[in-house]
Amino acid sequence: MPETVKILVVNGPNLNMLGTREPETYGAMTLDAIGDKCRAVCKTHGFDMEWMQSNSEAVLIDTIQAACNKFDWIIVNGAGLTHTSVALRDALALFTGGVIEVHLSNIHAREEFRHTSLITAIAKGAVIGFGASSYTMAISAIAEMQEES
Repeated sequence: MPETVKILVVNGPNLNMLGTREPETYGAMTLDAIGDKCRAVCKTHGFDMEWMQSNSEAVLIDTIQAACNKFDWIIVNGAGLTHTSVALRDALALFTGGVIEVHLSNIHAREEFRHTSLITAIAKGAVIGFGASSYTMAISAIAEMQEES
């Protein structure tokens, strides 16, 4: 029997404010509710998932470094750090598994400074602009890739 796929979901700054922060852009669902949806989807695929959020770049980097050789995938919403943090990008590049970038909003349809992601180039793929479904779509993509391998 194959080993259980282990996914770490990493959420960056200000995502803890979802549900109240700019619902017209980010939707009305809280980060906890998105996490619950993801847990349910992971359960249907038999995946283990850990979920974390931090407003601290250092905590995010430490978490990603600690995930090496412990997780198969990282799903990451770097939030504002997506566009500015070389250190976050470098930590993700060191990760020994696959990386999928997610964003609730379409970063390419927003302010110019949000159009550049430092993460995309080192990620297996990106799911952008589908609200909370961006996360569950990433999990479903992992399931499909597991079936293909």
